[in-house]
Amino acid sequence: MATSCRLSILARKFSSSSATGQLVKTPIQVFGIDGRYASALFSAASKQSSLDAVEKDLVKVQGLMKSDTKLMDYLKDPSIKRKAKSEGFKAVGTKLNFNASTTNLLQLLAENGRLDMLNQVINSFKQIMAANRGEVVCQVTTAKTLDPESKAKLESTLKMFLKKGQTILLTANVDPAIIGGMIVSIGDRYVDMSIASKVKKYSDIIKTAV
Repeated sequence: MATSCRLSILARKFSSSSATGQLVKTPIQVFGIDGRYASALFSAASKQSSLDAVEKDLVKVQGLMKSDTKLMDYLKDPSIKRKAKSEGFKAVGTKLNFNASTTNLLQLLAENGRLDMLNQVINSFKQIMAANRGEVVCQVTTAKTLDPESKAKLESTLKMFLKKGQTILLTANVDPAIIGGMIVSIGDRYVDMSIASKVKKYSDIIKTAV
């Protein structure tokens, strides 16, 4: 089935509104299959004025995925038929009082054999919602944990890249493999200032010269 046809079905499934002919534009672009599901969900929830409720549902689902090993086994089990998984999520949605759009997403992922992408879809939706609130997602990776003073200075510097009305949503990660320096991702900008990256660059130059 062509991608455009799948998205058309997705939009119709997500919302019973007569205005489903056109998707509501997301505040930022998210790419890949997970981005398409997240964008369609944003459109449906936006038309139904239920964006906050859907985000709350998905955060709850993400929490269950981390704490409930039986749920993860169920999601990954290829022996369980897609229809059975879809009906299972319909029951879960009713029991946990999920918004209709949330339940539709879970059922669609089950029916299309995409449950392995559930976490990515949720993260993409959270990115869209952050942008919708004027939050700019920023991820910083360093070799060691930043002390409070360094983190505050970094956050102050990153705020210079924001537009009026935007706020920064900073996540600090630690990866000893980068050796030193940092890797910064803010909005659609990506800067790799790690020592590991420089070592690789110079190693490649040396290999080319030999």
